[in-house]
Amino acid sequence: MPECASMMTIAKEIRVKLCSSLSGRKTGNIGYTTKRGVFLFIGELKMSITVNALERKDQGKGASRRLRKEERVPGIVYGGTKAPQMVTLNIHEITHLLENENTFTSVLDLMVDKSKESVVLKDIQRHPAKNTVQHMDFLRVDAKHALVTMTPLHFIGMDENEALRLGNMLNQFVVSVEISCLPQDLPNGIDVDVTNLEIGDHLTLTNLVLPKGVVITSLQHEDVEAHDQTVCSVTEPKVIVEEEEEILESDDSETEGEEGESDEGSEGSKDGDEKE
Repeated sequence: MPECASMMTIAKEIRVKLCSSLSGRKTGNIGYTTKRGVFLFIGELKMSITVNALERKDQGKGASRRLRKEERVPGIVYGGTKAPQMVTLNIHEITHLLENENTFTSVLDLMVDKSKESVVLKDIQRHPAKNTVQHMDFLRVDAKHALVTMTPLHFIGMDENEALRLGNMLNQFVVSVEISCLPQDLPNGIDVDVTNLEIGDHLTLTNLVLPKGVVITSLQHEDVEAHDQTVCSVTEPKVIVEEEEEILESDDSETEGEEGESDEGSEGSKDGDEKE
């Protein structure tokens, strides 16, 4: 019996295989692996990120200082139809969590005691000298309502670009954009493919290939051209010869000045001799 035709009969012998994405993002590939070792791709599986927190009742600077001494970070959860909620988080868990860049661009599962809420990380306050996390803000999201947030641009294809391999420069003018989408469509970033760019070429916001369900908020205005920023361009490197030429010109002017002074001095001496 052909492999495809026997899929239903060997369903019990099938296991699910999860492949981590090579790009290190929150999605993976999910599918079936048969006895013969054939992996049949089904689609992408979004990996959720869980943040554990506890509800707190004490407020004020004194309470926050006591929490930090106990290696806990104060935070707040707001948005939606519920009232704002004060929480605390473990500093070690948060430090480890923030090492994952997807934390900043994903819908997080915030577990407050035994209650789970879908949130996005809205703001982080850090110590000005130690750079330790002092406070965190989380915004509640609703699966039925679009959210507005910033997402980074991932520039890809630089190693394959012939112009860049020859020593030319890629100028990056925009590194993140404000987008609007439903929570389930929130991307970890937007890829900017520069593989085929040549010297003098550039990409604007309208040239970006956006994931399904995602729009750039600045391009929703009537005058799109006025808000269509240049994202990147490829240019030749600036040669330092200009500075060398300026130095040579300044040296020449100084030499001319010295010669002029010497000429004036010699003329002055001649005049003096004539008077005598």
